[in-house]
Amino acid sequence: MNVLMLNYEFPPIGGGAGKAHLCMLKEFAGNSSLVIDVLTSAPRPGFTVENFSENITIYKVGVHKKNLHYWRKIEVIEWLLKAQRHYRKLLRENNYDLAHAFFGFPTGWLCYRTANKLPYIISLRGSDVPGYNIRLGLDYKLMAGLFRKIWSGAAAVVANSKGLRKLALEFMPALDIRIIPNGIDKEKFHPSEKQGFTKPIQALTVSRLISRKRMDLLIGAVGCAKELGLDIHLNIAGEGNLMEQLQRLANELNLADSVSFKGRVPAERMPQLYRDNDIFVVSSAHEGMSNAMLEAMASGLPIITTRCEGVEELIAGNGIIIEQANAEEIAEAIKKLADNRQTCMKMSVAARKRAALFTWSSVAGKYIELYQEIIKNKKSDS
Repeated sequence: MNVLMLNYEFPPIGGGAGKAHLCMLKEFAGNSSLVIDVLTSAPRPGFTVENFSENITIYKVGVHKKNLHYWRKIEVIEWLLKAQRHYRKLLRENNYDLAHAFFGFPTGWLCYRTANKLPYIISLRGSDVPGYNIRLGLDYKLMAGLFRKIWSGAAAVVANSKGLRKLALEFMPALDIRIIPNGIDKEKFHPSEKQGFTKPIQALTVSRLISRKRMDLLIGAVGCAKELGLDIHLNIAGEGNLMEQLQRLANELNLADSVSFKGRVPAERMPQLYRDNDIFVVSSAHEGMSNAMLEAMASGLPIITTRCEGVEELIAGNGIIIEQANAEEIAEAIKKLADNRQTCMKMSVAARKRAALFTWSSVAGKYIELYQEIIKNKKSDS
């Protein structure tokens, strides 16, 4: 099979979608039945070609990226205009069986325009689903018609969680949307040998610092937890356009000594970062399926999360789901865990066990099955 993959973000650019794509490529590497070209982005102008493995080549279209974890509209447009030329060149020079687009837009738009020549799959990741990102509310309305055409033109549309599928079906109720979740490397991410909470309690969140993640709730929860008598420290790993604003908030609440902004943590240091903490906290309004939550689960961390997509699959006896997203409820959940060591230990074991159900090898296998199905249908139609 000869597959062209498209993703407008790829490490170090972006968040979970880029990370998931990278993990899938590692599973595909060395597979003699697959030849894959990847068209993606780079943070500086220019065009580069990288050999990821013997059967995988990555083509990077550079843009004027201001922030690695936040896309300005001008940057999306810049990538789309530049990538279009390279996309068509790749199609002319290679005999692809299908295209696989991460995100219905902008990447899916390129595939839609050549659907008469090449069938395509869309992997919905979150922000490409109307209703997911508050910041994009007007954009969703203006582009609703185009989104429907792109989705309808795909040979298959895939969501990475039941919650994201449900949100997508609110936009296009009649569409057949499959689910293929994210995965986790449980050898790389594993629990520490320590028992119980440390003092102060170390709470971790791993997130882009953008409005959808509602990091202000977590900072506020630290203050509420202290009022409940807890000795707690919040570690925030990630970058984003709200970094300075959140730092100011911590200072205004007199929590500067209780909140650490770690910035971007290199991938090789992430497993130890999880093991150095006691609980994992999430305050997102929306997620597709959180890679960070899966990593925390594999590391044996109890989870405290607000209700969002992906939670239905990931939380089962290994955490607490906050139905009313506010700082007070999050603080109460932290105290509940801090006051019951036995509950924490049970959740830690359950988290690791639950994470083991999600493997990247399984994810890769399901996509290969889908590729084969699309190619078979293509041949039967010709």
